[in-house]
Amino acid sequence: MLKQKIAADMASKVSEVLAMTPARDVEKNLKASLAAWLSKLDLVTREEFDVQAQVLARTREKLQELEARLASLEGASKT
Repeated sequence: MLKQKIAADMASKVSEVLAMTPARDVEKNLKASLAAWLSKLDLVTREEFDVQAQVLARTREKLQELEARLASLEGASKT
């Protein structure tokens, strides 16, 4: 029990020290810079990509249906 308390206290102290070091600021700045750089890339989320993929699939199906209908209408007009 005492070892666990000592370990918990040590972990707490180490966390406090690390929170006050410049390394924490560097990490925050790096994350902010990375987020800004990624936002400039004009990327889409996975959800947006999946929605557009579904729209494209439905559009392809509709196009195939319309092509088949046009082909049947053209065949009917030739007879």
